[in-house]
Amino acid sequence: MKERIHEKLVTHCEALVDWYQKRLESAYVPFYSSYDVRDAAFKISNVDGNIFPAGFNNICQVDKDNAPEAMETFLKKKYPDTKKILILTEEHLKNLYYWENVIAICQFLDEAGYEVRAGMISENFSEKTTITSFSGKEIEVHPIFSKEGQLQTEGFSPDLVISNNDFSRAYEETDFSKTTVIPAKELGWYQRKKHCYFKYYNEIAKEFAAIIDEDPWLFSVTTHLFNNFDVANEESRKDLAGLVDNTLGEIAAKYKEHGIDAKPYVFIKNNAGTYGLGVIEAHSGEDIINWNYKSKKKMKAAKGGGGIGEVIVQEGVPTALTEGDASAEPVIYMVGDDLVGGFLRTHEKKDAQQSLNSPGAVYKKLCLSDLKVRMEGCPLENVYGWVAKIGLLAITEEAKAHNL
Repeated sequence: MKERIHEKLVTHCEALVDWYQKRLESAYVPFYSSYDVRDAAFKISNVDGNIFPAGFNNICQVDKDNAPEAMETFLKKKYPDTKKILILTEEHLKNLYYWENVIAICQFLDEAGYEVRAGMISENFSEKTTITSFSGKEIEVHPIFSKEGQLQTEGFSPDLVISNNDFSRAYEETDFSKTTVIPAKELGWYQRKKHCYFKYYNEIAKEFAAIIDEDPWLFSVTTHLFNNFDVANEESRKDLAGLVDNTLGEIAAKYKEHGIDAKPYVFIKNNAGTYGLGVIEAHSGEDIINWNYKSKKKMKAAKGGGGIGEVIVQEGVPTALTEGDASAEPVIYMVGDDLVGGFLRTHEKKDAQQSLNSPGAVYKKLCLSDLKVRMEGCPLENVYGWVAKIGLLAITEEAKAHNL
C-alpha cells in the first residue's frame, strides 16, 4: 500500500501542494506540532496530533541540523522583530528526558540567532535553577512572572514567548494579556478536545484522498465522543460499553468491505490530554464492564491530577512496522507548515495493537530531510509526511473554531 500511495503522491504532487497551500491561506499555523502515525499496511492514519510537542531531541541528526533554519524562516515571516525568546516549559523538574527536548529547542533557536531563555510558571518554583538532563547536559531554568501583562524573567523581557507547556491548565492566575505566546494558549488542553481534532482530520482526509483517487478510509480513523464519563459509575461504564460495541461493529463492516481478515479493537482515550495518560485498549464492550481496579485507576489519571469527564472511543490501528524485534510507529514533527523531523518510536514489550507511547519506548532513525534531496526515493517519509500535513490542516480548523 505504501508504495502505491507514494507513487500517487509523486504523480499528483503539484495538485496536492496547490491544495495544501490554498487551505493554509489566512490560516493560523502553530509554531510547531507533532503527529503519531500508525501504519497497518492496509491503512495509514494519524492517531494523535500535539501542538506543544516534546521529543525534538529524538529527531535524526540531519533533521536537527536543518531545524534552526526552519525555525528562523517561520519566525522571520511571522514575527520579524523578534530578537529575544522565552521558552515556557512544563512544570517538570524531575523528568530528565523532557529537559533533553527543551535543550534541543533552545539550541535550535540559539543557532538561528536568537537570544533564548527557558523558564516555568509554578508556585513551587521561585528561584533560578540549573537542571541536568538525562544525558548530563545543563540548562538554566528561570521563574517566570507577569508584569503588567508581559511574561518575563528577572533581567529578561522577551519579544516572544514560545510555549512548550501544553496548557493542561489555563494558568488563570497569570496575566498573559500583553504577551505574544506561540502556539496560542487557546489551543491548550484546558479547552482543546480530541474529538474536534479528529472530526476535522477525517473531513480533510476525504479531500486529500479525492486528489489521489483513493478511498478516504485508508487515511481516516473512526472516532466517537462519549460524554459524562464516570469510571466509578456502573451505568456510565455500561453506556460506554454500548458505544464500544457499536464502534467495533462499524469497523468490522469496513474490514469486511476491504477484505481484511482481522478482529477490530478500539482505544478509550481521555478527550483532553497527552503524555499517553488516560488511554486503554478494548476488544469488546464487556472489557469495559469488567475493568479491574488497575484499569479504573488508569482511566482516572490525567496530566496535572485532574479527573476525566469525557472520553473518545477510537478505532485501533495496528502497526505493521517493526524495528528489530520491536513494534514501531512513526512520529512526525513540523515547524509551521514544513516537515522538520521524525523518528520511529519502538517498544519491545508492546505488541502490534498496543500503544507504544509508554515507558520503555526507544527512538530510532527516520529522517524527513531526505525528502528534500529526492522525494521519489523516500516512500516512508513522503506518505507519513502527508498524513502529518493532513493533521496540521485539522489543527488550523481547530484554531479557526477558537477565532485565531
